[in-house]
Amino acid sequence: MCGIIGYNGKGKTLNILIDGLKALEYRGYDSSGIAYKLNGKFNIVKSIGKINELEKKVNFDLNPNIGIGHTRWATHGKVSEANSHPHHVQKIILVHNGIIENYLEIKDFLKNEGYQFYSETDTEVACALIDYFYQKTNDIKKSLKEFINKVAGSYALGIMVEDSNNLYALRKSSPLIVAKNKDGFFIASDTVAITNYANEILYLDEEEIAEISNTDIKVFDKNLKKVKTKFSKIDKSINFVDKAGFNHYMLKEIHEEPKIVKELFDYYFEDGIDSLIKKMPDFTKYSKIDIVACGSAYHTGLVGKSLLEKYANIPVNVEIASEYRYKKNFYHENTLVIVVSQSGETADTLAALRMANKDGIDTLAIVNTENSSIDREAKMSILTKAGKEIAVATTKAYSAQVLIFILIALNISFKRKLISENEINKIIKDIKKMPVLIENTINKNDYKKVASSIYKRNDIFYIGRQVDYAIAMEGSLKLKEISYINSAAYAAGELKHGTISLVENGTPVIGVLTDKNIMEKTISNIEEVKSRGAFTVVISNENIENDFNYKIVVPKVHEFLEPLLIIIPLQLIAYEIASLRKCDIDKPKNLAKSVTVE
Repeated sequence: MCGIIGYNGKGKTLNILIDGLKALEYRGYDSSGIAYKLNGKFNIVKSIGKINELEKKVNFDLNPNIGIGHTRWATHGKVSEANSHPHHVQKIILVHNGIIENYLEIKDFLKNEGYQFYSETDTEVACALIDYFYQKTNDIKKSLKEFINKVAGSYALGIMVEDSNNLYALRKSSPLIVAKNKDGFFIASDTVAITNYANEILYLDEEEIAEISNTDIKVFDKNLKKVKTKFSKIDKSINFVDKAGFNHYMLKEIHEEPKIVKELFDYYFEDGIDSLIKKMPDFTKYSKIDIVACGSAYHTGLVGKSLLEKYANIPVNVEIASEYRYKKNFYHENTLVIVVSQSGETADTLAALRMANKDGIDTLAIVNTENSSIDREAKMSILTKAGKEIAVATTKAYSAQVLIFILIALNISFKRKLISENEINKIIKDIKKMPVLIENTINKNDYKKVASSIYKRNDIFYIGRQVDYAIAMEGSLKLKEISYINSAAYAAGELKHGTISLVENGTPVIGVLTDKNIMEKTISNIEEVKSRGAFTVVISNENIENDFNYKIVVPKVHEFLEPLLIIIPLQLIAYEIASLRKCDIDKPKNLAKSVTVE
């Protein structure tokens, strides 16, 4: 969630640090800071608010060779300069992503050893603990080994030491990479922070310690045994970020959905259905699937459940990752656990993946970021290939994940002979139309009209049944994330069991209707709220005759593909409402792009 950048080399350190922090802004943050060493002395600059406030305080005429920087998303303590990183305790200065779970216990211990604390953070405690071990051993690597043994939780650390010109890095359950160019070495929590400078990248494994001079790097495991390092070329194309003339990244990324859908379809249907079978894992042995994810990825899992149960005849359990690892799970030898994550670093999802791996269960990752922790640690992986997503509220990555579930369901249903050749041909025919149909749906003029009618409301409800309910949940989340309106999604039939009491004159209710088998039931539910004064908006693939306030009709395609079209109006209505409310659409308050803490 927070961002880390570090550098040791001959380049312009301060520029590199600030540029790296700016590149990490999309992840979400509330304060920032840098630290550098010049003439043997530490210098720290911090600021709350935007990076440009920090930038104003930096003297770019100075030329240190080593430094670290950080963007903070508050977990322990309020937003303040005292709580911002970097933290400095005696001979140690560091930046930290993650959460130290036993920091209060460690803090009490260190207080008894004479340490004083000036912030509310777990990070200052981590800094003091490393200093405590360093004062005893005078060896930073041994100190970090002791730190690993003492601390519970997740962490990515960038560390400088008063007595050394080296930069140190350490990670556990939180992403951290090392990169290099001809002039020096970098550390970062995301490749986007160093793409403009570095050429090669190294992924640190769990509990590995990197010792970085301005000319060399050595990596050690937690027992201080040296490990081999292997750098790979950075694919700079996936980190290129540009609004391309759009007002916001979110709008740009919605407009990228047709391209992403086309590229994935072209890849998996290069030679018709045979390509789909060859390019995906073999799912035939599985008789039960658990889908585990958070947020929007969880909603894609609900869509996947609907498709897999209906078309592939497999029972599917969908779980929120933060709950999954703490409950009793009923595995058997033919269970597949599918974990879904845009970043590939989502802490709760990664923990669930590790638990399933430890239990000997087959795991599959649906992930957007190649070489992320989840991609590397899952037994099988399918990349969504959606490209870098900058807006905190996901759109194109969500649609890419839904598309992968559509393809998995199609794969299994075909291999199990649950779908006819004729039906497959109909689906492939519709598949070829999808990019144009999505683009046409994006370019409809209805969304601003709907938004202008409801953007001043403080409560909005979304309803649907079956897969439409799963899609309604995502529409509601989009609205909450970027407009700060209190919205909620309900299974349409549940309205009468309490929630309808909240509907009053003018309350917006958005109904999602694509399943013709139960469409009349949902229409009846919308009529019920209309009779109580609700402002009704219907999004459907049918021309509904009922007299609702707004009706948005998307093209009708095969049921397999309908989720890809129906989500577009929901994304754009949320965007237009947030725009009218003058919200910071790409960087919503309190949110982060990559949730790397539990």
